[in-house]
Amino acid sequence: MEPHRPIGAVSQRRVLGEPLLGSNDLAAPGSLLSSDGAPTFVDVFAGCGGLTLGLMRAGWRGMFAVEKDAFAFATLEANFLQRNSLYQFDWPKWLPKEACDVRTLLETHAAKFKGMRGSVDLLAGGPPCQGFSSAGRRKPHDPRNQLFRDYVSLVEMLQPRLILLENVEGITRPFGDGEVAGKKANRSRLGERESYAEAIERALAKSYHVFTSVIRCSEYGIPQSRPRFILIGYLKTAFQEADVDHPFEQLDQCKQAFLAERGLKPRTTARQAISDLEIRRNGLIDGEGAPRFKSIGYKGPLSDYQKAMRDGHAGMPSDTRLARHRPDIARRFARIIAAMTKRDRLGIQLNAEQRKEFGVGKSTLRVLNPDTPAPTITSLPDDLLHYAEPRTLTVRENARLQTFPDWFVFKGKYTTGGDRRAREVPRFTQVANAVPPLLAELFGTVLSSALCQKSAVTRRSEAA
Repeated sequence: MEPHRPIGAVSQRRVLGEPLLGSNDLAAPGSLLSSDGAPTFVDVFAGCGGLTLGLMRAGWRGMFAVEKDAFAFATLEANFLQRNSLYQFDWPKWLPKEACDVRTLLETHAAKFKGMRGSVDLLAGGPPCQGFSSAGRRKPHDPRNQLFRDYVSLVEMLQPRLILLENVEGITRPFGDGEVAGKKANRSRLGERESYAEAIERALAKSYHVFTSVIRCSEYGIPQSRPRFILIGYLKTAFQEADVDHPFEQLDQCKQAFLAERGLKPRTTARQAISDLEIRRNGLIDGEGAPRFKSIGYKGPLSDYQKAMRDGHAGMPSDTRLARHRPDIARRFARIIAAMTKRDRLGIQLNAEQRKEFGVGKSTLRVLNPDTPAPTITSLPDDLLHYAEPRTLTVRENARLQTFPDWFVFKGKYTTGGDRRAREVPRFTQVANAVPPLLAELFGTVLSSALCQKSAVTRRSEAA
């Protein structure tokens, strides 16, 4: 999808392989890269760690992560804070390893953050998106919509050389009059209706060259459509405007080689992602720590994508626990799958007539099409039926569609309900909210290249 020109956007004159960035020395203190040569990052609104995993796989060194939900932080801790973790944070001693919200952190450790100014290469994160998401009812007064202000405050305090922000496509659309009933819509200084994306761009463009785009994840080897708003910023005191390339052009130019190096193709279907996890092939085993549930066994990968997701993992993939569908519900699912397959409506939400035909109340239900990338994964497991088996997907199958490797484990409840949806982040929600690690790794590769080339140019300038 063609990137749009944002506030503070800069020139797009070079191609991948040529010097990316300007030759002026940094105005901010501190070295451009860490002492071991790895660029550094902080992950804020980190969730279960999809963005962290991708950046670390791209060679970045994680300083710490900020996540307020206890379940999501438990997943972060299990994967990145253990002595035997494959990828680990260099967590500062002054910062407790516990769930904490950004605002409390800013209030409690303001002096420490100010002391880090100039030493952070990248601040990455994705403020909660539920209020903007078109996957559910858009909520203009959801207090989580204002968390981007905490993100901007942290940017101002740390002044990282680069910023990377991810959110749903809906953040680019202003709330309509019907959505903001009884309250004023967010408006720009010109009095025109303004989207939250535009408000964020305007706030950051004071100090950063800002680029934004809405990308579709399925165009980057991810077996899921998943349109996402991405914002990338380059600190003006570190990068000259005239010499900064458009990162989304860089992304498109290097994606094919990036995927080929990992044995992947630009387009991956749902079947290529999860066919090795079918019950009919693997059989059932006792559930993980829950005898009332059954899990899917495992007999090995079938496709190149599945081999890549195994990532050297020799054991069983975690989180293959199945939902306990009643026999009548399973029979209904089987009828729906058969009918949608016969009618060539796989991957399409059931319409009102079909919902009435099958006695289904959910307006978002659809059957996964095995021969295309999946639709955007949501936090509700009953939104999507398997293409060949009368059931919903497991956490692991959703994780595969999000490019999490099989060794990555998830912690906390599997699902939640009622008012707890606004407070808890169980496993299905953790997976659905995550930045796909493969996409994060690709962004990390592009941004690391920018920093390395900037560092090389700076050294040549100093030697002249």
